[in-house]
Amino acid sequence: MSAVGIDSGLDLAAARGGPDEISRRLESLPASSYLWRLVILLSLGGCFEIYDLFLTGYIAPGLNRSGLLTTTTQAFFGFSGIGAFVAATFAGLFAGTFFLGFLADRFGRRAIFTWALLGYSAASVAMACQTTSGGVLLWRFIAGIGIGVEIITIDAYITELVPSWIRGRAFAINQSVMFASVPVVALLSWWLVPLSPYGIEGWRWVVLIGAAGSMIIWVLRLLVPESPLWLARHGRTEEALKILGELEASAGTARPQRTADVLPARATTQAGFADLFRPPYVSLVVLFMVFNFCQAFGFYGFANWVPALLVEKGITVTKSLQYSFIVAFAYPIAPLLAASFADRFERKWIICGASVAICAFGMAFSQFAEPVLLILCGVLITAANTTLSYAYHAYQTEVFPTSIRARASGLVYSMSRISATFSGFIVAYVLREAGVRGVFGLITSAMIVVIVVMAAFGPNVRGKPLDA
Repeated sequence: MSAVGIDSGLDLAAARGGPDEISRRLESLPASSYLWRLVILLSLGGCFEIYDLFLTGYIAPGLNRSGLLTTTTQAFFGFSGIGAFVAATFAGLFAGTFFLGFLADRFGRRAIFTWALLGYSAASVAMACQTTSGGVLLWRFIAGIGIGVEIITIDAYITELVPSWIRGRAFAINQSVMFASVPVVALLSWWLVPLSPYGIEGWRWVVLIGAAGSMIIWVLRLLVPESPLWLARHGRTEEALKILGELEASAGTARPQRTADVLPARATTQAGFADLFRPPYVSLVVLFMVFNFCQAFGFYGFANWVPALLVEKGITVTKSLQYSFIVAFAYPIAPLLAASFADRFERKWIICGASVAICAFGMAFSQFAEPVLLILCGVLITAANTTLSYAYHAYQTEVFPTSIRARASGLVYSMSRISATFSGFIVAYVLREAGVRGVFGLITSAMIVVIVVMAAFGPNVRGKPLDA
């Protein structure tokens, strides 16, 4: 055999077990029960991130009642108010996504999924033990770092385990499972925040319960394999093919392995941070940075301020938490309903439609005073927000290649963390100066930008395999 023939044979062997071949085989997987179990297990890990993230708004009245933080401040950047607590949360999320997103690309999805979970849980316990506003804000910031790393790792993980034809549905299910924690934290807050069981303030119990529950996932992580695409991109082809074989066997599509199939592929060259701002990635990075900066106003401008917005409309703290609990049921239910059309339309059009709904129902919320109408509008805003959420979590991971998926999605997602950091101060200021109508005017402006940039520049991804 000639040297050329030998080289061609080796190239073919590498291709059979290489990342591109693994990507093609993942794309041909049917929707097996094992695949859905993996999606749900990863989503359960995200439950406690969402719990911790959403308790920001629900425990705010308790932090205010305890004297640690005030609802509004005289200074715009006041560090004694609820706005600072919101800001500390999202400043930590920014640090986790912007500076540490690369960890999942370097050390693997499974390892970072595990250790980020442990880190944020420990920080939450420390926060619950603080007696000064400074201590609360510091540990909230540290917990936010862990949450930020965890969220982008889960997004990359799910993207690499499911084929494109069910990826939208997988993210809708993922969001439904994770958002199931929202009514839980709302119920616990409604019940505990006004009380002090055993002499411990209710808001501290809400934080500690979430941190304790997350340790269950420390055990469940053992049931989740590493991403075969990540393994293949790092030259660990034999491990990748073993996991891929398990996925295929569970779906009844397993095929016999040949010696050539398990020859190691060479690890792919890793793109640096600076490469994200050069072609071919820069246009996608800029698009999703603008999108994330604006969408956070729509999502967190309402989600983190529901109880406070209701109080501003003359509803008592206890009643506001009760109404917020009712609204919170839309979080897990809406994505399940959205799963019915999640893969029928391009992601960008789902995002645009959800953004229009946020504007319409938000302005209606600002006009009403009757509890029934407020709750109805709150449910509809929440449904639109969760539809937007599942669509863009899938969208901003699948558009980037496996070798930089977590790093790139972390970079663009960090813009929503910056936006939400300042939105805490901005919403507090607008609420004081212009009331609830002013807050929703701000949200509407941000969502109009989302609609324009996504409609004009959003790429089509429906039905395309990863790394295509």
